[in-house]
Amino acid sequence: MERIGKPRGDALLLLVLIAMIGIGLSVLFSASTYYAERLFADPYYFFKRQLLWVVLGTVGAVIAVHLPLALLRQGTPFIVAAALILTLLTFVPGIGQPIMGARRWLFLFGQSFEPSELVKFSVVLYLAAIFAKKQDRINDPVNSLLPPLLVVSLFVTLIYLQNDFSTAFFILLIALAMFLIAQVKIIYFVLLSLLFVPVGGMLVFTKAHRVRRLMAFLNPLADPGGSGYQVIAAQTAFVSGGFWGRGLGRGVKKLGGLPEAHSDFIYAVVGEEAGFLGAVLVLALFALLAWRGYSLALKGKDSFTRYLAFGITSTITLQALLNIAVTIGLVPATGIPLPLFSSGGSSMLMTLVMGGILINLSRQETVKPRRDTVLNLDSGWRD
Repeated sequence: MERIGKPRGDALLLLVLIAMIGIGLSVLFSASTYYAERLFADPYYFFKRQLLWVVLGTVGAVIAVHLPLALLRQGTPFIVAAALILTLLTFVPGIGQPIMGARRWLFLFGQSFEPSELVKFSVVLYLAAIFAKKQDRINDPVNSLLPPLLVVSLFVTLIYLQNDFSTAFFILLIALAMFLIAQVKIIYFVLLSLLFVPVGGMLVFTKAHRVRRLMAFLNPLADPGGSGYQVIAAQTAFVSGGFWGRGLGRGVKKLGGLPEAHSDFIYAVVGEEAGFLGAVLVLALFALLAWRGYSLALKGKDSFTRYLAFGITSTITLQALLNIAVTIGLVPATGIPLPLFSSGGSSMLMTLVMGGILINLSRQETVKPRRDTVLNLDSGWRD
């Protein structure tokens, strides 16, 4: 009877994840064949690698679904330590190797892994655990705010030193969102902004490629053959797709006209081949994921589950929104992948694991949110 009465998990959330994996693999296959054939003499190269990571990620997701949340919470220090060690290893010659100017990957036994994907989850898990533990004294600047601020700053600094400004900024963004959701006083955000905004602005202008990206965002036509090329090519792909699209596999921009069509700009391939309708469908799937995830954040049985659901949902959906915004020219190019669509094993693995944890959270007992309960207000967020 206990097994029968136990919640089986959010079926809609599971279906959304399965749908995005299937659509993502189809789009990746279409987007990567030309580049894979030219680079590796194997049109299925990226598809086979992605399929392998989907299998590994599915195994990780199944484990995450059945993992006791108490054990996950107790293991937080070890997960954070593992993320820190792996990040530091990227600076070790022979293990971490620079690619396109960034030292983000570990290479062992012919395989690569990007520790920053683990860092995203580790930061969310750590903040959920520490904010839940110190909920009643969250605004104590020394005992409650300083430790998480130092941990976040350490990871952001290390990833920035990898020459990965976009991921460092994204992790900082997610961390600040969790600080806000934990009801940290607004005055602390103002003080942090006075520190981070000038520093962030200064860091943008310390690298020539960041300045070029900013200029391309402001006026891509100023350098159509250089810094503005990707943005113009992506927008052209969307326009040529029209409402219905050219059809899966029939896009032309991916045939050398759109750099990184299989990774950072894969959403442009969706727009060209599936049209406006397909692009909206992908947005709708992420919107459904956000709805189910944030619903869990409102109904969680305790602060830890609520913070964790909020952090994981924000990590996946905000990353998707940033990638899509870059593709259609709403923000400067960032190098942030589209979860479950872009080529990248580390991203696929960690996204599926986080999806598994969301389903795990949906299987727990929930409480009915009060009318006056919102994400960052009221005692409904206290244990």
